[in-house]
Amino acid sequence: MPDDLTKKRPLDSSRINIHEPYEVKYWSQKFGIMPSRLKELVAKYGTSAAVIAKMI
Repeated sequence: MPDDLTKKRPLDSSRINIHEPYEVKYWSQKFGIMPSRLKELVAKYGTSAAVIAKMI
C-alpha cells in the first residue's frame, strides 16, 4: 500500500521516522536544522523526538 502523501505530520509524535520524507521535512523544520543533521542525530541518539530535541 502506498504512503498517503496528504500526511504532513508524523503519526507518532514521539518518534522520528527518517525513512518517510514528509517526517524528515516536518522534524527538520520543527527543530530548525537541516535534514542531513537530523539524520546524523537520529543515527547517533535514536528515534526519540524528546532526546533529539535535547541534543540540539
